[in-house]
Amino acid sequence: MPLYGLIGYPLGYSFSQAYFNKKFEALGLAGSYYVNFPLADIREFPVVVKANPGLAGLNVTIPHKEGVIQFLDEQDEVVRACGACNCIRFQDGKLYGYNTDVIGFERSWEPLLEQHHTRALVLGTGGSSKAVAYVLKKRGIGFSFVSRKERPDENIIGYAALTEEIMRSHTLLINTTPLGMAPKVEDAPPIPYQYISSAHYCYDLVYNPAETLFLKQARERGATIKNGHDMLELQAEAGWEIWNS
Repeated sequence: MPLYGLIGYPLGYSFSQAYFNKKFEALGLAGSYYVNFPLADIREFPVVVKANPGLAGLNVTIPHKEGVIQFLDEQDEVVRACGACNCIRFQDGKLYGYNTDVIGFERSWEPLLEQHHTRALVLGTGGSSKAVAYVLKKRGIGFSFVSRKERPDENIIGYAALTEEIMRSHTLLINTTPLGMAPKVEDAPPIPYQYISSAHYCYDLVYNPAETLFLKQARERGATIKNGHDMLELQAEAGWEIWNS
């Protein structure tokens, strides 16, 4: 009986659980199941694996995309380059790590990209930000990370240091933090929204709610906006292909 699942913390409503169980039903895979494994401490990961011998695949979400790598037997070149893993395949007693966030983000984000979008601010420095950075490097787009703690030697700008000049010159804004995710919909990255214009393209990896406060404030200033729902579906399908390869 193939078992699939999601590790992360907290999980709450799970897009992946609903998506895959619906998929299994549509495909007539009555013996397949997808469950959530809320995991506050990544050190408990081996316990989950041992307690569920039927595991065939796992998705990995915040905050374990980086920490889970220590438990992998093999990792693909994207995981090695990003330092983040969000998809695990179990085969012959070994754990193989992949990063389908890269696939999902690139395919979802790319259609609205325009020629003047040449510099980006990546909000957040967690596992998802690594996948975004990988795509930006691939596309030749210059970027800086933005976090509460400024670390110039690591290309990280502090939120408090975002000036009008920086905001105007970086017309791609990509939120990789959970700020604004339900139920805390009143939260948003602390950036100077008054400098966002119609030249900006603002992308939020958060998908619930469909329009976060970050996206709402960007839209009200004329920016192009998109949430992470398509990205989730695309990375889910990429994961399904990996598990069945």
